Amino acid sequence: MYTDDPDKRFAAGAVFTLQVPTTSPWHGKTLTLVELRWYNGQPVAFFEGVTDREGAESLVKAILWIDRDPAEEPEDDAWYDFQLVGLRAMRDGEQIGVVTRIDHFPAQDLLTIRVGDRDVLVPFVAAIVPTVDVAAGTIVLTPPAGLLEELPEDAVETAVDAEGAGLTTRADEPERDEP
Repeated sequence: MYTDDPDKRFAAGAVFTLQVPTTSPWHGKTLTLVELRWYNGQPVAFFEGVTDREGAESLVKAILWIDRDPAEEPEDDAWYDFQLVGLRAMRDGEQIGVVTRIDHFPAQDLLTIRVGDRDVLVPFVAAIVPTVDVAAGTIVLTPPAGLLEELPEDAVETAVDAEGAGLTTRADEPERDEP
């Protein structure tokens, strides 16, 4: 669930468009919510016309979409994925990449930013992404060293432990003994 307000989005009567394979019997159809219940901290939705286990199982992995009311006031520091994809990622006034995807995880969301010829996962937290300006088409990044680029060779050294296994440590960090 990607909403911060499930009670609002999953109110009885809400109509959802389905994202399913074209071979699915649900392709091109909508679902109307009857009720949302919580079981062991997990949401379970009940829909009109889905009356048995077989019908419910045919909806496993379906993605539900709801139309956004254009009159709805946006939340502070909240964006829809479609608003973020395509934004230019800026650092120190220079464009370094473009947001290509957003992944939602329990701990935090991750932005996938295309930097040159590779994708970089950037935690979508205020400390690293302090500014999002949808109108200007940009996000500002203040990443820690090494997040967007390879660290220079002199910043990394290889240590060898007593058994001869290679350990990599940052040169600016003190070495630590393993327990």
